[in-house]
Amino acid sequence: MRTQRHGVYGRPPDDPPYDRVYDVVRRIPRGRVATYGQVARLAGLGGHARLVGYALSACDEDLPWHRVINARGEVSPRSDNWYERRQRDLLAREGVPFDARGRTELARYRWEEGLEDPHW
Repeated sequence: MRTQRHGVYGRPPDDPPYDRVYDVVRRIPRGRVATYGQVARLAGLGGHARLVGYALSACDEDLPWHRVINARGEVSPRSDNWYERRQRDLLAREGVPFDARGRTELARYRWEEGLEDPHW
């Protein structure tokens, strides 16, 4: 059974902009991350990074939501820090490390669509 997270503003998860966000997030390969702004741009929603966050708060758990981080290379803080710990744990299982400041090296782990290394 798939579980669905609930959106901050109660928007339905089948909202067309949300669907565009989900399509991009599904393409992020294991062991890579993308930023909220990057996902927004690739979804044709440039300048709407917060919308990506809202969409991810409403997504099904089978979407790799954990691969989206902020522009500083950090897991974004939330009111319930369980999600922060879970996100960091899921990324660590995929080989994405975080330093003592809680940042990952975007230059190494950021996904760039079309530039995937087949040996990654």
